[in-house]
Amino acid sequence: MIDRARRALLVERRTLTSSEVRELHDLGVTATGDLASLAHEVRLAYVGNTVEIEGIVSAKTGGCPEDCHFCSQSAQFATDVKATPFLDYDTLLLAAQETLATGATEFCIVLAVRGPDQRTMDRLLDFIPRLAQATGLQIAVSAGILTSEQASAFAAAGVHRYNHNLETAASFFPEVVTTHSYDERLDTCRLVKANNMELCCGVLLGMGETNEQRLELLGALRDLEPNEVPMNFLNPRRGTPFEHLEHVEPIEALRWIALFRLAMPSVILRYAGGREVTLKQWQELGMTAGINALIVGNYLTTLGRSPAEDISMLHELQMPIGSLSSVL
Repeated sequence: MIDRARRALLVERRTLTSSEVRELHDLGVTATGDLASLAHEVRLAYVGNTVEIEGIVSAKTGGCPEDCHFCSQSAQFATDVKATPFLDYDTLLLAAQETLATGATEFCIVLAVRGPDQRTMDRLLDFIPRLAQATGLQIAVSAGILTSEQASAFAAAGVHRYNHNLETAASFFPEVVTTHSYDERLDTCRLVKANNMELCCGVLLGMGETNEQRLELLGALRDLEPNEVPMNFLNPRRGTPFEHLEHVEPIEALRWIALFRLAMPSVILRYAGGREVTLKQWQELGMTAGINALIVGNYLTTLGRSPAEDISMLHELQMPIGSLSSVL
């Protein structure tokens, strides 16, 4: 099956069918090494060896009304994260400049909200073009569920990518979130694409979903055709309903990284939250199993490893840092 997949992807240059992806999955965890090796070949053939670096900043932390069971920023759970005011422009500019110094080309402004109210929109629409002009960075935004008018306004302001994660499969979503629907997430993703912004649509593995539901999620992403897919692994947060869950095993994480690359050969597949606690000292292996982008530095409410460590890793792997765009 791996030989057939190699021929399909590298000789015939076609996307695998859903049944072919399932056959690769059904090879089991013992085939992880072979899957990772093929995924690396596919990554190099479709998107090259360049790695895109992104920094993120939590511009509005905590106090979110939604009940995403993995998130310590929900106001519905008794966590250590407290609501803080919207960061001012100078603070965001400093964060963007620190991001630029790492060699990053992308800077994402993230807000813990269901969706942006008018005051939030006004601030973002003021800040986005100023930050882009001051730093030369591509500006991305993650501000929850959008209306058609808001998506159009973000596009007009120069937003390069908009992040709105599916997180999990539709069949498992009610176990993760009850305050909004899966269809609302899909609608926002479609609005992003309709307004010609790049769609960043990620996953969060390790919330108790089955392998069948991971394949379902992968199918939903393939239908959406996002430009970028951040790979998040659950880092259980105290006070959330998922605080008791275990980390994904490293070999299982690598297996799914490879499967995501093989199923979406042209996508920007980004290391995101939880990689440090999931893969630990084996993070380099993910870079040779399909990953071609990184979030560097800290995340929204958890610490990442230092940007210097990631840059050193890329240097050792002889993977240059640069900007990427999908060739879907």
